Amino acid sequence: MEKIFIIAEAGVNHNGDMALAKQLIDIAVDAKADAVKFQTFIAEKLVSKFAEKAAYQKVSTDAAENQLNMIKKLELKFDQFEELRNYADSKNIMFLSTPFDFPSIDFLKSLGMTHGKIPSGELTNMPYLIKMAKSFEQLIVSTGMSEMAEIHAALKVLQDHGAKKENIVVLHCNTEYPTPFEDANLRAMQSIEKEFNIKVGYSDHTPGIEAPVAAVALGATVIEKHYTIDKTMEGPDHAASLDPQELKAMVSAIRNIEKALGSGEKAPSKSETKNKTIARKSIVAARDIKAGEILTEDNITVKRPGNGISPMLWYDVLGKKAVRDFQTDELIEL
Repeated sequence: MEKIFIIAEAGVNHNGDMALAKQLIDIAVDAKADAVKFQTFIAEKLVSKFAEKAAYQKVSTDAAENQLNMIKKLELKFDQFEELRNYADSKNIMFLSTPFDFPSIDFLKSLGMTHGKIPSGELTNMPYLIKMAKSFEQLIVSTGMSEMAEIHAALKVLQDHGAKKENIVVLHCNTEYPTPFEDANLRAMQSIEKEFNIKVGYSDHTPGIEAPVAAVALGATVIEKHYTIDKTMEGPDHAASLDPQELKAMVSAIRNIEKALGSGEKAPSKSETKNKTIARKSIVAARDIKAGEILTEDNITVKRPGNGISPMLWYDVLGKKAVRDFQTDELIEL
């Protein structure tokens, strides 16, 4: 089984502060995530001055500012991302970032990134999809707010422009922060897998760690989850993020579920084999039996341990003659 790829989504929870961004990398490393991911954008290329903020953003940020002003405060420059990439490399954790515009795609590609992340909001952006397909070897595609037909169209664009299906992972996602549990719809991930015969994963915005852990049990190969240093900080995503201890707990739980899923082959495990004779039963004497006596339901029964004749051979034993004397509870021999 391929290892579950866990992305610690720092996103914009650095609040534009490089020291905070590096601290987020440290937290991802401590949690033993496979990758730490940020978001790379030029605010003016991402958002128009007329764009409103989402309802959840109005609650967690200054309600008087527009989306452009909010995003501008969260923007890091390209040279800062290069510094973060180098820092992540020094900590032996994969650096990822979601690009939201063409210059950001080109920049991240220039850093040698092989994995490109397509966010939910760009799923219906054909020029963007074409650029991503031509820029990165591996693609991770989030599908929040989408229908099957839109996923189909996006995958067609990506594959028509060079992306190989085996190098694409489609993440089921709900783009609400936080996502109500009743809207998580984890089974949709399995529907995507069945519909497109493609690798799937889950980008989670529900509170806590239950949903991503459950997604692993349902077949997710990639898990992405926002985290922060402090959920009470001002910023659009902090409130819907995990704190450092929760991130560590999520990674640990996923690794345990990963082990528990196993190979799928039904056979006694190494750890339980020793218990077979203890827990199973054998055919034994229900009372003292004399040699030559016919074995009947009155003088034999079934009891532990299981190192004698299996009760599955009960009707093969009935009617046979006792080969010797047997004491009560002694294993029957033929």
